[in-house]
Amino acid sequence: MSGKQDQMKIKVFHASKEGMSLSLYALLSVESEEKCRDLLSQVVEEDGQKCTPLLIAARNGHEKAVRTILKFSPDLEQEATVKFDGYVIEGASPLWCASGAGHLGVVKMLVRAGANVNHPTRTNSTPLRAACFDGRLDIVKYLTEHEADIHIANKYNNTCLMIAAYKGHLDVVQYLLELGARPDERAHCGATALQFAAECGHVKIVEELLKHNAKITKNEHGMTPLIAAAERTRADVVEFFISRSDITREEKIDALELLGASFASDKDNYDIELAYKYLSLGMKERFSQADIIAKPKVPPISAYDYHVECQTVEELEAIRHVSASLHMESLAIRERILGPHNPEVPHPVIFRGAVFADNARFDRCLQLWLHALRLKQSNKVSVVKDLLRFAQVFSQMLHVGVELEFLPVHEVLEATVLELERDKEKIHSPGPKDDVDTIKDELESNMVTGLYLIMIAVRVAKGRMANSSSNKIVPTEQTRHTIGDNEAKVHQTVYKLVRSNATTRAGHSLLHLAVNPDTPVDDFHTNHVCKFPCATTAKLLITCGASVNAMDANRNTPLHLIVSYQKPISDFLTLHSIIMALIEGGAHMDTVNQMGATPFDSATTGVAEIILRTQKKLNLKCLAAKVVKIHGIPYKGQVPTHLEAFIELHGPGHVDGLGQRSKNPEQQHL
Repeated sequence: MSGKQDQMKIKVFHASKEGMSLSLYALLSVESEEKCRDLLSQVVEEDGQKCTPLLIAARNGHEKAVRTILKFSPDLEQEATVKFDGYVIEGASPLWCASGAGHLGVVKMLVRAGANVNHPTRTNSTPLRAACFDGRLDIVKYLTEHEADIHIANKYNNTCLMIAAYKGHLDVVQYLLELGARPDERAHCGATALQFAAECGHVKIVEELLKHNAKITKNEHGMTPLIAAAERTRADVVEFFISRSDITREEKIDALELLGASFASDKDNYDIELAYKYLSLGMKERFSQADIIAKPKVPPISAYDYHVECQTVEELEAIRHVSASLHMESLAIRERILGPHNPEVPHPVIFRGAVFADNARFDRCLQLWLHALRLKQSNKVSVVKDLLRFAQVFSQMLHVGVELEFLPVHEVLEATVLELERDKEKIHSPGPKDDVDTIKDELESNMVTGLYLIMIAVRVAKGRMANSSSNKIVPTEQTRHTIGDNEAKVHQTVYKLVRSNATTRAGHSLLHLAVNPDTPVDDFHTNHVCKFPCATTAKLLITCGASVNAMDANRNTPLHLIVSYQKPISDFLTLHSIIMALIEGGAHMDTVNQMGATPFDSATTGVAEIILRTQKKLNLKCLAAKVVKIHGIPYKGQVPTHLEAFIELHGPGHVDGLGQRSKNPEQQHL
């Protein structure tokens, strides 16, 4: 494609984007019909969007520009990628964009021109759904009057009525109901429009849906709209529901107590006064009639400081001004009512733990966070953020000199093993709700966090912690026997980590990451304790079975990566220790990467070269493999399978007296 053609396409696109209709007409009117189609079908990537001229003009509401483009018969259904409210929308049509952006005039033009009013995006969102999301009743009416289907749901089976209810657009909800929208349709999560309206606090919409005979059902977690509203601190919705005659006394009590407990636990809507108010109302309701409804007796939870829920109005009154007790009361109530398998239970537990951490009460923080971690993993909920959060607080404790016990560190390291195994399983066999790209991101994050935790676990197992004033390593009072047991447990867990065979998109194993200077270190406390490359971690991984000859996507082995370390003098011990550990672990020094380079070729400093040279020993097996590769001797199917893999490690290249590819003499210096 010529530069002149490129310039013309850019001019057409930007004239469309800026609404310069006269310039647009001048550019297109002098071109042939075929050239116009080509110019208008172009896709320009800009600001994270990939748009055609028609789509960007429609997106920006430039009616005159759209009218001009329509004269040249563009493809009305050509899809693009756009951004709306922070969301990336793939497969959007010009009509979808105009509807979502609220440009009624453009919507009318496109529909009159023959645009498909039900053209879905990749997630099956229609132009009507986009208008419902934005609450544009005028566009909703126009589209439905021109055959837009109000019953088309997106890939989550979320309908137009649901999104309007969720966003709080009462007029749109009323209109859709009048057209026959089904209020009892259920999304894949089990929620209905009533559920969405209730949990978002839209009491008027709740009333409207109930007037249209919406049923009170439970979502996949067993939550009714009333319970969902209470959990989200939607007091208006709760009070509306409990005023209805079809709500039982037991349901009323649960809702009031959960509402109060949530006000004491919600980081965004925290209000201790409202918490006590609704907890008190719930307790009084228990004793409001002759048949008292006593609280069920449940075993106290250690993470909640073994708090036993108040059983009477007097007991609750006694802790009214004791915020610590009210907080534990609230966490216990939430877990009792919602159940330990509800994914909403852990969030306030984590929040309360963070408050303890901010006040240097690390013991209580860890108790709460470990409880939340166990709940989430038992429900197979992602804990990628939780694992990193633990690494951060562990590092903070070590850095400031607070004693850190081994057991919680080891438990979190064990949890990392389980999480990596689950990540790999989901990538291999994703479920209907799994986004593979997201899971791959999480796996990579969990691998790096796992390395942080190994470094921390090794330090704690040895009974060492950093003193904040001198930053020296000082021993704790642990016995030598305990230290030995703890180190053995670390080895066992690291062995399981290695056995997970987790790799990043770039093919990096845990050992690759441990020796790679470019492996990222989180800068929230973690960087005070962890750094890469790490000789101790690399040696431990090798001891626990990590392959020293594993190759990444570019055929680099861990040895290829460490020899590029740019601190050969200031951190000589790390460089030397890792190279020696790899070689002693069986690393092949003549393995070639994708560029045909051996580790010796990849060395960026003379120090690394010297270390390699001093360790090089001629190996007849390696030389034979290299000869086979150099001369193209057929070997597949002629030798045992394990030898095929061994020969593959050795690529072609001239071998000098050290068994290394010859280097430019100018590179052979310190």
